[in-house]
Amino acid sequence: MKNLHALLQQRRTEGLYRSRRTVESPQGAEIVVDGKTLLNFCSNDYLGLANHPDIKKAFIAGAEKYGTGSGAAHLICGHSTAHHALEEELAEFSGYPRALLFSTGYMANLGVAQALCGRGDRVFEDRLNHASLLDAALLSGARLQRYQHNNPDDLQHKLSEAGTGEKLVMTDAVFSMDGDIAPLPQLATICQAADAWLMMDDAHGIGVLGKHGCGSAQHFGLGSTDVPVYMATLGKALGTAGAFVAGSDDLIEYLIQSARTYVYTTAMPPALAEAARASLRIACAADDRREHLQQLIRQFRAGAQQLGLQLMDSATAIQPILAGETAAATRWSQRLLEQGILVSAIRPPTVPAGTARLRITFSANHTREQVNRLLDALNQLT
Repeated sequence: MKNLHALLQQRRTEGLYRSRRTVESPQGAEIVVDGKTLLNFCSNDYLGLANHPDIKKAFIAGAEKYGTGSGAAHLICGHSTAHHALEEELAEFSGYPRALLFSTGYMANLGVAQALCGRGDRVFEDRLNHASLLDAALLSGARLQRYQHNNPDDLQHKLSEAGTGEKLVMTDAVFSMDGDIAPLPQLATICQAADAWLMMDDAHGIGVLGKHGCGSAQHFGLGSTDVPVYMATLGKALGTAGAFVAGSDDLIEYLIQSARTYVYTTAMPPALAEAARASLRIACAADDRREHLQQLIRQFRAGAQQLGLQLMDSATAIQPILAGETAAATRWSQRLLEQGILVSAIRPPTVPAGTARLRITFSANHTREQVNRLLDALNQLT
């Protein structure tokens, strides 16, 4: 048996031990942690909808109508009219014929890869993809090949040597730890030429990018024929929880029949689906929130560059500051916490060795004054 105590101690020694913080308030620009109010720059609540009063009302009304649980999997008796309406609205929002709800983005990614690929097939992934995409490929039984980050030429070369069998290319649209955007038009062209599926994980793009927040594909002017498999989550910019896959009628019907993480799990509570419907309506009309968010991002990047901080190539709400060594990132995070500012230190294995960083994220609920406070605190780190 593994000596778990020794392994845990080793993580502590290497500065890789992770600890949970107990939040005592709703998500927002400020949160209460262990009785202390902190300025929050590590949430994925990009549009500031996680505590929106209209979404809370929709959740409460949904609980009054449907109760607190769905009771069963979608294919048994757990698929409610709220779920069905949300799927139809998500399909319209994303510009695809149909959409299918999953309990989490992790389960959606696993379900797609397992349904479309198996032994003898190949899955191609960007080296900086989220863990859920990598795990999806590994659990599918297909051969996983990783291409250089945001390098379409490397992907094209690997696809050209793939041989027979299904080919599935999976990529983050916005990379969660770097904040940069995948070259989706080039990837789409390459996949079409190679007769390969292209699946995009838009967890950090939906609600923020594209006209009316319709996501990364719309941001590039791409449609369902360019990106045949579209996945996005509801728990970040949309402020609720869950995920969905959008695609053709045949794709969605095939996932209903074959995606194990859909077939063999209890459906999300219908009340949550009602909350997501409300958040989708608000997000569609939230151009003012998106513009304010972009102003905050520009303000931060200009200020950080003046301070000489090492930013990464990101124009999104994810703004990492590279520290390099794990000890430096952890020390910076602790010093910010002492000033009442919550920013996560991201360390290996989440990011490659030598690229530990502060992962700063912005919300439409932040103010310009709060960004200035963050910049003042960062100025004291060096």
